[in-house]
Amino acid sequence: MFFKNLLLLNKQLLMATTQELQDFTQQVRRDILRMVHAVNSGHPGGSLGCAEFFTVLYQEVLEYSTNFKMDGENENLFFLSNGHISPVFYSVLARSGFFPVEELATFRKMNTRLQGHPTTHEGLPGIRIASGSLGQGMSVAIGAAEAKKLNGDDKIIYTLHGDGELQEGQIWESAMYASAKKIDNLISTIDLNGKQIDGATDDVLPMGSIRAKFEAFGWEVLDIVKGNDVNSIIRGLSEAKSKTGKGKPVCVLLHTEMGNGIDFMMHTHAWHGKAPNDDQLADALNQNPVTLGDY
Repeated sequence: MFFKNLLLLNKQLLMATTQELQDFTQQVRRDILRMVHAVNSGHPGGSLGCAEFFTVLYQEVLEYSTNFKMDGENENLFFLSNGHISPVFYSVLARSGFFPVEELATFRKMNTRLQGHPTTHEGLPGIRIASGSLGQGMSVAIGAAEAKKLNGDDKIIYTLHGDGELQEGQIWESAMYASAKKIDNLISTIDLNGKQIDGATDDVLPMGSIRAKFEAFGWEVLDIVKGNDVNSIIRGLSEAKSKTGKGKPVCVLLHTEMGNGIDFMMHTHAWHGKAPNDDQLADALNQNPVTLGDY
């Protein structure tokens, strides 16, 4: 009976944690929608699709300090390569304590630190690279991972990339280098939503099996099939971490839905880079009631 009760308690704790993560994600969705609507500009589709991933990453996985320093010594580092999904990045950084939540209201406005694509010269805490040009994030992350090794720092480097971004050649140069140099303190996640700004990735430029490509380049590869489920992401990233330090970089294939959580934004590429109007915003916010408090 004791062990049965203990198991029930652990299950209840897991459920509470899951609910907290879901509430956090729901508030992040609200932030994304309100940011892009306010300036009629930005990229809500991919941001919404990765809301659960960013929530888990910053609330459960990464070891970091909000006393931000660029060198990130003895911390996990994260590099967003597909920088156009900055709304989700800014929301999660703010709600994780890097800068005031109220600053989200300055997104894409004059003299803001919250540029449409993340930049470094404004000194926004949490941002280590400018990532407006696609394809470059993995190269930077590899350099950071090698620096960790040279400094005897055992913390892991994490990256995120869009599947459309993999059409950039520099990604595959980086993938080849990471494998050849045994960069095994790197976990690169690919947002596999099958869509990019001009349509389905298979229609724009088919890439075949992403898994087969990374495996052919010498990476360890795993899938998170339910990429919009917080518990699946927790388990997947835990498995990915267990595969580090074994001579190979690790690739996580995160299967997501662009526009997730907003019924009229899902199952289409149309909201890759389009802001909702007033009525659409109201509808979307009604689908995601406030949980932590709007800015």
